[in-house]
Amino acid sequence: MDLQIVDWLNLTLRWAHIVAGIGWIGASFYFMALDFSLRHRIGLRDGVKGESWLVHGGGFYHVQKYIVAPEEMPKDLKWFQWESYATWLTGFALMSVVYYWQADIYLIDRSVLALSKLQAVGISVAVLAASWVGYDALCKSSLKENQTAMFAVLFVFIVAAAFGLGEVFSARAVFLHIGAMIGTIMTGNVFFIIIPNQKVVVAELKAGRTPDPEFGKIAKLRSTHNNYLTLPVLFMMISNHYPMTFGHPMSWVVVALILPIGAIVRYYFNAHDSGKHGRALSWQWPVAALLLFILMVFIAWRPTSITNAGANEDVPAANIEPSALTQQAFAIVKTRCTVCHSANPTDFVAAAPGGIEYDTLSLVQQYAPQIRTQAILSRAMPPGNLTEMTDDERALLESWIVGEEQ
Repeated sequence: MDLQIVDWLNLTLRWAHIVAGIGWIGASFYFMALDFSLRHRIGLRDGVKGESWLVHGGGFYHVQKYIVAPEEMPKDLKWFQWESYATWLTGFALMSVVYYWQADIYLIDRSVLALSKLQAVGISVAVLAASWVGYDALCKSSLKENQTAMFAVLFVFIVAAAFGLGEVFSARAVFLHIGAMIGTIMTGNVFFIIIPNQKVVVAELKAGRTPDPEFGKIAKLRSTHNNYLTLPVLFMMISNHYPMTFGHPMSWVVVALILPIGAIVRYYFNAHDSGKHGRALSWQWPVAALLLFILMVFIAWRPTSITNAGANEDVPAANIEPSALTQQAFAIVKTRCTVCHSANPTDFVAAAPGGIEYDTLSLVQQYAPQIRTQAILSRAMPPGNLTEMTDDERALLESWIVGEEQ
């Protein structure tokens, strides 16, 4: 009996990660909307910044926010922290099962850099830790008084990380790590800054002292950072299912476009919740749509020098007889792809991914467009180039598939 332990761990942890993420992101979006909806009205008690009336589920809610804290500690105080911790813990566990346990398949690409499993995992963990240390230092630097400059530096830091990781890991792992880096920064904000600062305020109240408003100000700033980073990190995570994104030879440019698109969309909702209207809400969607169109065009473009890298110019595929070219293409697929995509795959997988099998020529012809996307345009397959498909072989497959389509 084959229990497929790895697949079940993958599915269960992915499910848990999504559930936890929904809870965390939902809370973040709700409280940002709540903050922006606060209105200061005559008659509010001293120390109250503003109030908001809400309607949901057949009832009305009256919410007030204090500038620092109430004079007395309430008996029941709801904390929001475990949503964040659970999201990071399940995400790291999922990453361990997929990318660390199966590092040879998903994390390492020996055509990029020949790493051992231990080296690859060590670099991965170090990158996550360094992302938090670097970001936290940035927030405590002199740039903390200039948020625009700080976000510009953070933008360069993330894009540079995408470029650097592209020289180390597989293309799929690069985008996953960018998402994990941002997620680590966000959870670090909650664990190291937001919750500790709130605990200081609570302790001060219990001791009968007036809390320093700076603690709340810092926590609120980090919470705002998390809010604007949410949409980019979501894209990085789901992009693993779309090789057209992470498989581009200049994938760092994709990251550079996704960051502002996500931030602009979040800004729209925050501005809307704050009561802005008219021209203040007229530019975000057009700009985001334009950037998305630029992203689509860029992803569709491939530098000729990169696409045809390694092609054997001495024996161009165009000079091979069509029947011989077909047989050569089929032989490449049989050698490099059927270790997984077969009715009887090897030890790498228990069953053909997606039920796609290449055991016969007719099946290879049927799935030729997918092969072109996965093995040629994105170079996502074979995963980690585990079967060592050469550039010459990719170029020959490209010529055959294009000829089949004509």
